[in-house]
Amino acid sequence: MTDPRPNLPNPTATVDELGVSGLELQKEPVPRKRVIAWAFWDWAAQPYNTVILSFVWAPLYLQDAELFGMPGQTDDDLSGQMGLIIGLGALIIALVAPVLGQRNDAAGNRKKWLGIWTGLLIVATGALFFVEPAPGYFLFGAILIAFASVISEIAAVNYYAMLTQVSTRSTVGRVSGLGWGFGYLGGIIMLTLVIAWQLSGWSGLDQSTGLRLVAVGCAVWTLVFCIPLFLAVPEAAPAAGRPRVNFFRSYVVLFQDIRQLWREARGIFWFLLASAVYRDGLAGIFTFAGSIAAITFGFDFFGVVIFGVVANVVAGISTIISGRFDDAFGPKRVIVFALTGLVIVGILVFSLRDLGPAVFWAGGLTLAAFVGPAQTASRSLLTRIAPAGREGEIFGLYATTGRATSFFSPLLWGAFIALSGGVQAWGIVGILLILAVGLVLFLFVKLPQQVQGAAGATKA
Repeated sequence: MTDPRPNLPNPTATVDELGVSGLELQKEPVPRKRVIAWAFWDWAAQPYNTVILSFVWAPLYLQDAELFGMPGQTDDDLSGQMGLIIGLGALIIALVAPVLGQRNDAAGNRKKWLGIWTGLLIVATGALFFVEPAPGYFLFGAILIAFASVISEIAAVNYYAMLTQVSTRSTVGRVSGLGWGFGYLGGIIMLTLVIAWQLSGWSGLDQSTGLRLVAVGCAVWTLVFCIPLFLAVPEAAPAAGRPRVNFFRSYVVLFQDIRQLWREARGIFWFLLASAVYRDGLAGIFTFAGSIAAITFGFDFFGVVIFGVVANVVAGISTIISGRFDDAFGPKRVIVFALTGLVIVGILVFSLRDLGPAVFWAGGLTLAAFVGPAQTASRSLLTRIAPAGREGEIFGLYATTGRATSFFSPLLWGAFIALSGGVQAWGIVGILLILAVGLVLFLFVKLPQQVQGAAGATKA
């Protein structure tokens, strides 16, 4: 009987040897057109996270208990309930995303499925228009948000794996940072359009209708700007040595791969685990930032959206700049610096919250400057250490571990709010706890020399 497992590197190979990735095989520069087209998917998809989830639709519409006419419920209560529902959606991601990514790698249809998931994201985002401001619609809206979040995360698995198709070892940090920076820029522009529309009085519409139409606008944005990737970036070839198996057999292969990775490439294994923890904390910051601004610090609609615009400007600039530091000094140093800054500043924001909105302006923007660099450096790090010919498998495991822990942030957010008696600010403590644990785990990870911070290792 043929063993369906892919052939990982020799058990006697060192971690440094495993760090020779497929990027070494790409000696020719990647056409700039292809790089820009790839980065535009981040631009296209980001308004869902920025406008819908973080700063406008969910915090200012779905979590408004008075607007939805829910007596006995507060905005804090709705925030906690939505967090728990999103957490349940994340459990679904953990169950299905790993094998979906694995099967796409084996079949060589990564771009095809990115297109399918992007289409479903567009449909789910547009469907938010039908969530009317009435008590019976809150659950419908929260489930739609959770569903769209699941689709967005699964689509991102395929998108991240494409990084090896649009970069070389000397440019991977910059390309990864460019994509994330484009995402923040897309979020900025959409938020600016929302502000302009709100200042115009929603063109004569009532506020609830205007906010529901914002969801439609985000769906159209994603549809238009995702097109360049599908025109310019070629489909990946099927992974060598990866026979196609049925869906349930994919789970057997998955567990065999994890066990084999533990035996043969333990440094990569521990990075996957540590990054899964802190990446969930990073996602939690932007997921609940708008809710914190509106509920804990008393920002009105205009204040939340303006903060979102400025935060995305700061995050976009810092992320693009950090890509240069990534290529020059290695992604590990970028990650440690960013996570340390996040924990320290987060503690200050929580401790000084009674001083008012100025604390969130200063602390929140500083947090925004650290989040993007940690995210993009993690992506480039994995690209550097993925063994040649096994990029899809390693990115699949990156998704496996990340999605397996992606319920921590929303669940701890909701749990800390509930334990504090409904005080939303305590949800911040849950997010900081996840970041701190992830940082400690990452500090103990032993990585190949080329990602330790030796500048010469990453220069062309």
